[in-house]
Amino acid sequence: MSETLTEQSLQAQLDRLQTLREAIGAAIVGQHDVVEQLLTALLAGGHCLLEGVPGLGKTLLVRSLGQALQVDFHRIQFTPDLMPSDILGTEILEEDHGTGRRHFKFQRGPIFTSLLLADELNRTPPKTQAALLEAMQERTVSYAGITHALPQPFFVLATQNPLEQAGTYPLPEAQLDRFLLHVRVDYPDEAEERAILVQTTGQAAAAVRAVMSAGELIALQQLVRDVTVGEEVLTWITRLVRATRPQTSPLALVREWVRWGAGPRAGQSLVLASKARALLHGRLAATREDVRALAAPVMRHRLLLSFAAEAERRSTDDVVAAVLDGVEFPR
Repeated sequence: MSETLTEQSLQAQLDRLQTLREAIGAAIVGQHDVVEQLLTALLAGGHCLLEGVPGLGKTLLVRSLGQALQVDFHRIQFTPDLMPSDILGTEILEEDHGTGRRHFKFQRGPIFTSLLLADELNRTPPKTQAALLEAMQERTVSYAGITHALPQPFFVLATQNPLEQAGTYPLPEAQLDRFLLHVRVDYPDEAEERAILVQTTGQAAAAVRAVMSAGELIALQQLVRDVTVGEEVLTWITRLVRATRPQTSPLALVREWVRWGAGPRAGQSLVLASKARALLHGRLAATREDVRALAAPVMRHRLLLSFAAEAERRSTDDVVAAVLDGVEFPR
């Protein structure tokens, strides 16, 4: 922990997180787990892949987050004819009216923003997917031999529709690994759905107030790194990730259901996400409850199931649940 960080300033930063959650809640009814996982990824400095059927408010959620954070927000609708230059930008020929000389100038694309919604990412060809995911990993865009830095903070929320698979290009496992969390967006319950009808069909739309600047968010992301993880929790995370690999797993279900397990990046992601969730809950130490809450969002997109699991209609969430139950917490 930084020596210059006093208890008073720390509490002020934690209060800002609660204010941010409340500001988003003014426009979003329910979806508490989704909002928490979204903020967790944001604090950890990672990207999110949201999966849910149309009409569940994914775009509204991202737009509300951008309004509450006082950062630029862009939305890209991914289609089969979308080209990498439509995302990254391109060079245009300009003429100096004084000298008559012509030169190329790089015109920045919509990826140059702090908050990017990549809507239906799996509807665009692999070439365009790769252009976005490279920028997500490197936080830069290279064009014509010149490297352009992306804004800070930089947060990508990609969505995909789990229903319509015709005409889609599923993301390869290596590219899915770039996302810190894979968040599932489910239908609201009856009370929440009724509240949505009341809130969205009246005259006045819910307003989201700006409560946090980009600089304050960056400071919180740095504070996440100072959150401690005990030796027992760190050992448990290591064993959980290793237990997903059929070659070395002590669990028979994993050896039967999993063709390829999670790599070291899953462990890194689980540690960082657990730290971020702890801070979100006002704690400066991650606990096994944080790990348990985030194990599925961190690992569900990093496991490749076997044919036996698919035949039994098992999901990666079933594997994660079996691993959590089968690997004991160190005593």
